[in-house]
Amino acid sequence: MLHIVNGDSVGTKLKKNGTPGDVLVWREIYTEGPVFTQPELPANRAVRGQYLEQALGIPRQEWRASSEAQEKQLSGFRQYNDIVLWFEHDLYDQTMLSCLLYYFSEQARGGTKLHLLSINQYPGIPIFHGLGQLSEEQLFGLVGTWQVITAEQLLLGKKAWEAFTSKTPEAIAELLQEDTSALPFLHAAFRLHLKRFPSVQNGLGIIEQTTIELLLSGVDTPLQLFQRTGDRLYGLGMGDIQYWLCLRRLSEGPHPLISLEGNVRIPGLNEPPEAFLHAKVSLTELGEKVAGNHADWTTMSGIDVWYGGVWLESSSPLWRWDASRSAIVRA
Repeated sequence: MLHIVNGDSVGTKLKKNGTPGDVLVWREIYTEGPVFTQPELPANRAVRGQYLEQALGIPRQEWRASSEAQEKQLSGFRQYNDIVLWFEHDLYDQTMLSCLLYYFSEQARGGTKLHLLSINQYPGIPIFHGLGQLSEEQLFGLVGTWQVITAEQLLLGKKAWEAFTSKTPEAIAELLQEDTSALPFLHAAFRLHLKRFPSVQNGLGIIEQTTIELLLSGVDTPLQLFQRTGDRLYGLGMGDIQYWLCLRRLSEGPHPLISLEGNVRIPGLNEPPEAFLHAKVSLTELGEKVAGNHADWTTMSGIDVWYGGVWLESSSPLWRWDASRSAIVRA
């Protein structure tokens, strides 16, 4: 048996608690940066590696080596009788699940059976962020509760990955009009993904908008902002380095919306964050205008951001989220 999981925390606990079988930790952040239907192609890997290094500080050579290693291990899946995919409800996991279902849908699987363990809650945990919250004993209690992956789930996962990696968000919008109940958490996760696009009201995506709202309510340190934003938008499964990138974008450039006390530097990957975590954050004058929908930040600052396969940049047609219509629209 092979267990494919979403993070080292879960993988380590499964190894320690006696869960039978091998463990493959799938290390990726498909919710950040350029994503392609076939990420293993050299040209696609080069584009993504460059972005992850520049935006998140992940060394591209290390990332490339890790990607190639996990793909090599995955390619040997036929040696296993059973494969279990452990992925929860949030966008972070649903994109990984979609990618893997796309992969398996393209393979001759022989006698290997695929199984899925996917949950969005656990008794006693009011805000369920994911499987990493569970103890070794709690995870062991889930062993054997997985279900066989059906042909319908494989097909839906394939379509979901193709939609997520499409060059326009129209494919996701169309997918959400279909019956996605075979993967019960897919619809909410992908709809939340569309809300990450700049809004028609003020040019802020849902992460930036939530950050501004929390600042207006009195939350004023990066640590508190990350925790509270994560609790409000737990359906994203957003990690700290992704959120620090959000704060960096809000605080830099010619039109910043926030300022950090003492010009504290936002840490990169593996840099000590202590001084930054408790620094005071405040809205700029422009930030207050944007918060009141009296200015459009994207129009003023321009944009150069990837959402799945969609590259939003100032010289191309701009896709936006219209909350009043609950729809993605072409501006």
